[in-house]
Amino acid sequence: MPQAKPLISARRPWPGYLAALVAGGFSTLSFAPFHLWWLGPVAVALMYLGQHRLSVGQAALRGWLFGVGLFGTGTSWVYVSIHDYGYTGVPLALFLTALFVGTLALFHAFVFGLYRRFTSSRLAFLSFAGIWVLGEAFRSWAFTGFPWLLLGSAQVDSPLAPWAPVGGVYLLSLIVALTGTLLVEFCRRRWWAAAPVALLWLAPLVLPSHWTTPAADPLRVALLQGNLPQLSKWSPEGQRNAVNTYSRMTREQPDDVDIIVWPETALPMFERQARPFMARLQSTLPPETSLLTGIVQRDEAGRYYNAITGVGDVRGEYRKSHLVPFGEFLPLDFLLRGIIDFFDLPMSDFTAGADSQPPILTHGVAIGSAICYEIVYPDLVAERARDANVLLTVSNDTWFGRSIGPLQHLQMARLRALENGRYVVRATSNGVTAIIDDQGRLRERAPQFATASVVGDIVPMTGLTPFTRTGSWPTWLLSLLLLAPALVWKTRQSS
Repeated sequence: MPQAKPLISARRPWPGYLAALVAGGFSTLSFAPFHLWWLGPVAVALMYLGQHRLSVGQAALRGWLFGVGLFGTGTSWVYVSIHDYGYTGVPLALFLTALFVGTLALFHAFVFGLYRRFTSSRLAFLSFAGIWVLGEAFRSWAFTGFPWLLLGSAQVDSPLAPWAPVGGVYLLSLIVALTGTLLVEFCRRRWWAAAPVALLWLAPLVLPSHWTTPAADPLRVALLQGNLPQLSKWSPEGQRNAVNTYSRMTREQPDDVDIIVWPETALPMFERQARPFMARLQSTLPPETSLLTGIVQRDEAGRYYNAITGVGDVRGEYRKSHLVPFGEFLPLDFLLRGIIDFFDLPMSDFTAGADSQPPILTHGVAIGSAICYEIVYPDLVAERARDANVLLTVSNDTWFGRSIGPLQHLQMARLRALENGRYVVRATSNGVTAIIDDQGRLRERAPQFATASVVGDIVPMTGLTPFTRTGSWPTWLLSLLLLAPALVWKTRQSS
């Protein structure tokens, strides 16, 4: 009896190309605001099917199409930033968005092409999961990194979530990838594949529910969300509006609040202009109330810094160390500056702060800081958490508009809280402002696109999770070990 032809093969690659696009879309649906986390393993399974029947070029093309499906749907907010706030016309905004998506998709093309070229099909269910995580790690590092839409980030509400404090987002990605490849093996009637899947998904039931403990009494915080229009923010009228809005909102807060937090660049002015006003405002508050805010600093040499500073019982400051390309600094500035309005946005030439900075201290509590995009970098946040009792992130998510971007951003902030066993205080310009507890749960949140404040208690925590101690390198090493046998067998076959 003749055997059925495989669905995906080198001679019939188009079903695999279609599956790759679908897998990319499924990956996006696994993240916020859709929260279909179970689609993560399905996406991996679709990419794993028939991988070793393809040529190197076909594998690379499938990887690129997966990236197009993932970033074309999952980072559609880039168009909003470029068109709505970057003063760029529709045709050019579409072109730049497509260029962004297509370029990011090259990471997947590169990784899957290399995988097909240098690995054997033996133990492929292990090696494919390993290369998936190593590919995510490479994307998170290369060209300043883009750790957005990592497979594990979607698992903050899934049964796998307790693995996060053990090994962080990359361990979650590895487990999801292994689940996808093992499900394919199970469907091939390799019944043994059910055992490791069950182990990976049931083990969280016996993992510790808490890795850290309270270090002090709870503090009451108020997070202010001014919801100011971005396009007129830096005009004289916009500056007056910001001062009036945050002044009024601050005075409306309860007297028992210990810390008031304003978002990133809440006042559209330099710190030297804002500090006298902040000091006068703080003097009208109860003497024990501190005020923290995101602010733009300018030093004597004319360098700009995106910073967090404060008045009242506040010691120290933080200057953003990981800047956003094209948003806060312009690569190849001498070539690109002046070509397109998007490349000449206000405050698009910042200087990076030091990689290692001490925490901000207030009320005897150490606060580790991350400004906006920095919260998506798991190892950067883990480094800040080692010396901190609470994590603070301020952001201006107005740039995302009414897209899925702010909700994805919030989801990653929740995972940072869970990874490190720390409360995360998140103040944004127009949403999502929230208090996240040490388990990654939303305790309080403000509605998006509204002038609102969030008041709640945070608990300073002490102790380190395994992930906070080690960072991601144990998972990267494990992924390399899973890949190694397939590399060795391929070498022996070639020799």
